[in-house]
Amino acid sequence: MRQIAAIEDKRGTGIALMLGTYAVFSCIDTSVKWLVGAGLPPLELAFMRYFGHFVFVLLVMLQQGVSLSELRIAPFGAVTVRALLLMGSTILNFVALQYLSLTLTSTILFSAPILICLLSGPMLGERVGIWRFSAIVVGFLGILVAIRPFDETFHWATLLSLAGAACFALYSILTRQLAGKVSTTTQQFYAGAIPSVALLPFAVAEWQWPTNAFDATLFILIGFFGWLGHQILVVAHRFAPAVVLTPFTYSFIIYLTLWSWLVFDHLPDRWTIAGAAIISAAGLVIWFRERRLGKVPLARPET
Repeated sequence: MRQIAAIEDKRGTGIALMLGTYAVFSCIDTSVKWLVGAGLPPLELAFMRYFGHFVFVLLVMLQQGVSLSELRIAPFGAVTVRALLLMGSTILNFVALQYLSLTLTSTILFSAPILICLLSGPMLGERVGIWRFSAIVVGFLGILVAIRPFDETFHWATLLSLAGAACFALYSILTRQLAGKVSTTTQQFYAGAIPSVALLPFAVAEWQWPTNAFDATLFILIGFFGWLGHQILVVAHRFAPAVVLTPFTYSFIIYLTLWSWLVFDHLPDRWTIAGAAIISAAGLVIWFRERRLGKVPLARPET
């Protein structure tokens, strides 16, 4: 039997690791935006993100001595749909990054917890009270403020980001339904394997190699960033409960705003900032109510 690391109450360490997790995740979006700007196809980058992740998962499984029998699962259809939803969220986000700023895409993706709350009633049978329903309404107002659908600056790629957030919300709900039924290792394995197989033909059909050493390094690191972020995330939850860590997922928006400024010389306008503030506030209200009700909130969108 493999030894499992014990839970420890080191909340400061857990919070620091959570901040590190989303710093790593922000490197995925920043690298992808740089590479699509260099002409690499989004589907190829999505393949590299999942294939690289899959390779590192396999290496960890070999190191831990995980047997193939542990990957045999009954709800194969549910695990497959879960992986495809995560893949869809990634593809839609990567395509949107060709046209939208990092800050705007991250703001839109953070509408996912609001969508999860909205869908938890019909899909999970959970009651959505007045506080959380009000937060849902306010959150959608924040989305409208950020994307300004009736303004001349509105870009159609915004709809892709919204669809990506919807995919992640459904993915998160399915993850909640599979909790306690399928191990984390098994879910990680299929979340890497299924998108890698599904995206391989599309990646090969339009394959382009990076044209310089820096782009090639980022190209390879996309999958590593995905794997590393998830590994740190798991360790963070060893040191602090989810109800303590969840508010720090919003550091992702701050990281991407900094990358957007430092790398692409772009700062968000006042509407994006206002929308991000409203969406974050609504998400935190939902988190607070779920904490009061004793539920474990789901984390920020994975990329």
